[in-house]
Amino acid sequence: MYLFNAVSSYVSVIRAKISGEKIVSPSNSSSPYMKMIQYEIKMIKVRRSSGFLMFKGFDKAKDIQYVYTPVFSSLCGVKLDSNNKAGYLISGSMWNDGRISIGQCDLVEPWDNLSMSQKKNLNYRYQMGCECRINTCYTVPCASTGENECLWTDWLLDNSLNGEQARQYACIRRTDTTCSWYRGGPPPRERLPGLE
Repeated sequence: MYLFNAVSSYVSVIRAKISGEKIVSPSNSSSPYMKMIQYEIKMIKVRRSSGFLMFKGFDKAKDIQYVYTPVFSSLCGVKLDSNNKAGYLISGSMWNDGRISIGQCDLVEPWDNLSMSQKKNLNYRYQMGCECRINTCYTVPCASTGENECLWTDWLLDNSLNGEQARQYACIRRTDTTCSWYRGGPPPRERLPGLE
């Protein structure tokens, strides 16, 4: 649930509203292919009893004001709605200078499109799976390569990467240090392999 850049080194996940956009160019380039859309964002902080929750990456950058994406979709650029101050869940790569880049390979989803289970998992469960690896199954056979892995089978069952498993489950590390899927919402339409 990443525009990788040679200078990016860290993944951040935030909830934000888009409040503006403009086209920017690197100071050392006049090429139209180097232009980026700079989205101005306002991060939404989730209040919890232990303080504020900002998902992932905020030990590296606490006050993100902008995210960047290529102007062209052919270069993995994404278009966000800045007119209606829409809220998004945004994952992106952090460059060494602290800027966040987003692209088509990142999770950039309107907040209102997330399932109730996904919203709950963001606040409480996904951090329990940071040591786990998710292996996407595109074809059969598909097998786990280790105990710290969850097999993601949405593509096999739904021909989609946004199926029931993505919308209703979280891959978490259990007390015995193995990783497995945890259902945080209503049961899926179909039985998923290995999810008892």
